[in-house]
Amino acid sequence: MTSTVTAGLTEERVLRLRDDFPILAEQPAGVPLVYLDSGATSQQPRQVLDAEWAFRTQRNAAVHRGAHTLAALATDDYESARDRIARFVGAKPTEISWAMNATDALNTVALSLAEANRAHADGADAVDPMLRIREGDEILVTEAEHHANLLPWQRLADETGATLRWIEVDDDGVWTTDAALAAITERTRVIAVAHVSNVTGLIAPVEQLVAAARAVGALVVLDACQSVPHRPVDLHALGVDAAAFSGHKMLGPGGIGVLYLAEALGAALPPARVGGSMITTVTMTEREFLPAPQRFEAGTQPVSAIVGLAAAVDYLEAVGMPAIEAHELALGERLAAGAASIEGVRLIGPRPGAERAGLASVIVDGVHAHDVGQVLDAQGIAARVGHHCAQPLHRRLGVAATTRASAYLYTTEDEVDRFLDALSGVRAYFGAGR
Repeated sequence: MTSTVTAGLTEERVLRLRDDFPILAEQPAGVPLVYLDSGATSQQPRQVLDAEWAFRTQRNAAVHRGAHTLAALATDDYESARDRIARFVGAKPTEISWAMNATDALNTVALSLAEANRAHADGADAVDPMLRIREGDEILVTEAEHHANLLPWQRLADETGATLRWIEVDDDGVWTTDAALAAITERTRVIAVAHVSNVTGLIAPVEQLVAAARAVGALVVLDACQSVPHRPVDLHALGVDAAAFSGHKMLGPGGIGVLYLAEALGAALPPARVGGSMITTVTMTEREFLPAPQRFEAGTQPVSAIVGLAAAVDYLEAVGMPAIEAHELALGERLAAGAASIEGVRLIGPRPGAERAGLASVIVDGVHAHDVGQVLDAQGIAARVGHHCAQPLHRRLGVAATTRASAYLYTTEDEVDRFLDALSGVRAYFGAGR
């Protein structure tokens, strides 16, 4: 989704926000920390840490179980968090289910689709047409997907006999809207894409993909890990059928993810996992399940992490998602333009001047990404190196790894410039430019 960009965060406001993040004052390498790995895991403000601690020490109890006061208070916190997170992404509370992380949420969708079609293959009642995936059908992804949004669909294709197809990227790791629309056929049953690429920063044309999917009756599953934390996202407006995002990438705790299932899909899908809390009646041979969202929440949930995630959403809303988006778009352009101007450094993804998220991945000629990372780390710069859980993309680019700098609301222009200055000296340090 391309949002209307408003004024970003002033330098003064960013510096005030940074005071909320204790870890940013640390010096793990003996020099001031420049944290440019928020695309992997963001840092947490005191407000989130305090909210989770307060729940653990004042209201901790099993939710939706027991009649005592503490259990009722915990349940109120639990469902209030669901309401707040649903509002944050433009969804109904009944469309929001908890998962361990986004990977777990995406697996839940694929496993539930497999379960629905397994029942059909075993001669049970015909599967709902919305869920039907048969031999000869197609599942469409892109060549740039994170493994979390690729492996579940590989397995679903194997189990159903469907064909996994992908939208190819060019030499910069970019795929086009035209190529995506051309790949959607009458046989397409699922389209699974990242809203924002975690490697290239490409922002997908979700509305156009959804319109094309509707024309052929396909489901659209959105990996929203790199969009929900960084830009306004309205899942109803986008029209996707399912989406997933992780708490630890949006100022929240680890161990909690969110699965969005549009009302119709949530009502049709069978649960991927079964157990306590998601049933109405159980006998020794039969079981009946609760409606969504509880149908997809088997067992005890990480309630304190859910409370922490709700506090993170409150924090982001107080800062303002349009302002965060504008701030990061400016930093993304600064990263892209600066990296592209350094001799011997190859920028991956959209070219400078094209819209991209607030991250940039690069290849340094003659220097392995892990060595680049060590040079940066010695200067206090925490950046990601590796294949970023996107091996097919890196294989297409002809490299084993890239170096990625990813910004967030607490990132300053000075930190971006420190990264670029350090990056410009890498080849000379290793004698690669001689």
